[in-house]
Amino acid sequence: MPYQPILGTLGYVLSPDRREVLLLHRDTRPGDHHLGKYVGLGGKLERDESVTAGLRRELLEEAGITATRMSLRGTLSWPGFGQNGEDWLGFIFLIEAFEGTPPAANAEGTLSWQPLARLLGGELPLWEGDRLFLPLVFDDDPRMFHGVMPYRDGHPAGWDFERL
Repeated sequence: MPYQPILGTLGYVLSPDRREVLLLHRDTRPGDHHLGKYVGLGGKLERDESVTAGLRRELLEEAGITATRMSLRGTLSWPGFGQNGEDWLGFIFLIEAFEGTPPAANAEGTLSWQPLARLLGGELPLWEGDRLFLPLVFDDDPRMFHGVMPYRDGHPAGWDFERL
């Protein structure tokens, strides 16, 4: 059977001093697959949109900001990740400069600047699998990573990646 994942973007916005990351705490909608978790910004690509255009649209919709410098850090395949077992393929970005001021919240939850050390140190409620790939987003290795993280029953069932 051909792999036909939902395509999405996921962006991590750094503060100008590179010590904090803008995160969305999904704390608004009961029944939300991400309820209670801190996540980066992003979402599904629309049919006729490029990956970068999709991320820029999501950043504007979710946080009222426009990326002025961003880099693709990697791609990640999440078979079985969706609420109903859908497969996802994500393009993971680091946003290093932006214009605009994020609001305190949006329809999906609360936006806040969190210390990068707190994000990487496991102090925030995240998806279990995020703890595995997030170090690759923020490290100093200039190479992109490409990984696969199958999910079963809401938990990662494996994790493999390579750098190119």
